[in-house]
Amino acid sequence: MVKKYSFGNPIETDAVVKDIAETEWKDGVFRKVGNSFHYTLRPDEIIYGLGENVRGMNKRGWRYVSECADNPNHCEHTSSLYGAHNFIMIGDGVQKTCGLFVDTPGRVTFDAGYTDIDELCITMEDGDYKLYLIEGASYPDVVKEFRELIGRSYIAPRWAFGYGQSRWSYNTADEVREVAAEYKKRNIPIDSIYLDIDYMERYKDFTINRDTFADFEDLVEEMKEQNIHLVPIIDGGVKKEDGYDVYEEGKEKGYFCKDEDGEDFVIGVWPGKCCFPDMLNDEAREWFGNKYRILIDKGIDGFWNDMNEPAIFYSEKRLKKVFDKMEEYKTANLDVNTFFEMTNLIGTISNNPEDYASFYHNYKGKRYRHDKVHNLFGYYMTRSAAEAFERYVPEKRILLFSRASYIGMHRSGGIWQGDNMAWWSHLKMNVKMMPSLNMCGFLYTGADVGGFGADTTEDLVLRWLEFAVFTPLLRNHSARGTRRQEVYRFSHVQDFTDVIGVRYQILPYIYSEYMKAALRNTMMFSPLSFIYGEDALAGQVEDQLLIGENIMIAPVCEQNASGRVVYFPQRMKQLIFRKGTVVEGIVYEKGFAYVDMPMGSVNIFLREGYLFPVAKGGKCVEDVDFEDLTLYSFGEEIKPYEYYLDDGETKDFDIESHVRMLSC
Repeated sequence: MVKKYSFGNPIETDAVVKDIAETEWKDGVFRKVGNSFHYTLRPDEIIYGLGENVRGMNKRGWRYVSECADNPNHCEHTSSLYGAHNFIMIGDGVQKTCGLFVDTPGRVTFDAGYTDIDELCITMEDGDYKLYLIEGASYPDVVKEFRELIGRSYIAPRWAFGYGQSRWSYNTADEVREVAAEYKKRNIPIDSIYLDIDYMERYKDFTINRDTFADFEDLVEEMKEQNIHLVPIIDGGVKKEDGYDVYEEGKEKGYFCKDEDGEDFVIGVWPGKCCFPDMLNDEAREWFGNKYRILIDKGIDGFWNDMNEPAIFYSEKRLKKVFDKMEEYKTANLDVNTFFEMTNLIGTISNNPEDYASFYHNYKGKRYRHDKVHNLFGYYMTRSAAEAFERYVPEKRILLFSRASYIGMHRSGGIWQGDNMAWWSHLKMNVKMMPSLNMCGFLYTGADVGGFGADTTEDLVLRWLEFAVFTPLLRNHSARGTRRQEVYRFSHVQDFTDVIGVRYQILPYIYSEYMKAALRNTMMFSPLSFIYGEDALAGQVEDQLLIGENIMIAPVCEQNASGRVVYFPQRMKQLIFRKGTVVEGIVYEKGFAYVDMPMGSVNIFLREGYLFPVAKGGKCVEDVDFEDLTLYSFGEEIKPYEYYLDDGETKDFDIESHVRMLSC
């Protein structure tokens, strides 16, 4: 059951697609105090949700701020990441469960037992917002109700479920060819190579650097002949440069965000001085979306949108303040206080709150200061592209994912989980974030395998891959200046070949579960408590996941570990994928057990009475035979598997013949 409440004059976000009648607020589940809502937590209650955020699956014990933020060095003390996903769910797995969606594009703070360990307090910065209160019998019931409220999740083309290689610093077409050749030479499966900002002419959106990618169109076709898709990046800022057609058009038509005086607001990002297209303005959004056709016409069928929190390196106003103050420091005796004052001042140059309060949008016929609608920018940038694809290639699925997002964007594209680090803790966070993102409708998602920033290690990349072969978006990505982490550069290349190969063996199950979750508004990745709600121990396990109903995974997330302790909430059988073969391991009884998991193996735990389909694999998605499957199971009574299979390209998702039952 969903109840809708409105307070003040809410700004419409287009997050909700279902028409719900408004109800007058009465304190019941939550107590209202001003713009805050309070809930007294029982000791056994779990707080799930908040999509892309730090810490565990259970969000108790920390304060989270819903504000899209460019923060690659996020640690435990971080409060905001790249997405703003204002949905939480409270329950104990047995009694009634409730969910709450705070629909507002402004800043929201979720104090989940931080100030008072026994209390959840949700505070809106502004008095204009909508609340949707959802009550259900279980966690899955509440999630389904919420997902129906916000609409069907984006569905990617099937090729986009293959392995992708990316790096910020593929500077030339020949470098791209070299990466493709190295993968092919070693028989490592691959379906995509990503192009970061290096392919552009001086970092200008929708341009090609013809000095380094002179034959771009030929490169696209050459890669396609090898079943490799090129996926270029698009940034949220347009370079301010006379003669650059995108800038000239935006300036002439008034499509850029304005400052207080009505002039185009100028900030610095990759190309230097830039202007932000007003993604919230319907006309500007259509205009920006139309630009993607420049690359679609060159054969491109996938994009990733970046820097769209939006990220700000600097504004001219902020730089002037900092430079003026630095002049004073030149002659000062820098004691401990003034030294840290100086270093803190330098840290205020990027993504400064004053800058976000200095420009405006024309949104739904009204003028809004950016900080009041901040969380919508990345959502509407990605929406601009998705709407353009519907105009130009309406029958074809285009790969599209974004860095910044708000609930509602899940209908237009997926997300990658931002600029992470080559830390084991970020591998763990990737595991824990998958269910909370699914709760908020983001199904096509994954993290940068191996870590984007810092120097990775061979074992971290391999262990990360052992987990990531299950995530819909499977991409190895790293930053310029870090250690190269294309998998063919490591010592034990065959282990990487084998592990990536597992993705193509289990792809029929991964794709089927993804499609069912999208079409039925259910979870693909679930905490154990979603199925084993009455098992108190299941609710405490945060590093194991259910994928669909049939299997459980328990990734190794510790360096130098050759296995781990696994909690089995019921009898399960281990399937070990190693060196291209599948070995049926032992059956584990309910309880805890240490499981040996050597590096280079992928371990799946099959629930008793369920089926798991496995293909022979392939060197790309196109190679995989989705019909010739080996079915694994154990137990006396085996439940048939509901298998979804379509052509992976068109949008006739709901045809009955796409679903059939597989039986032993």
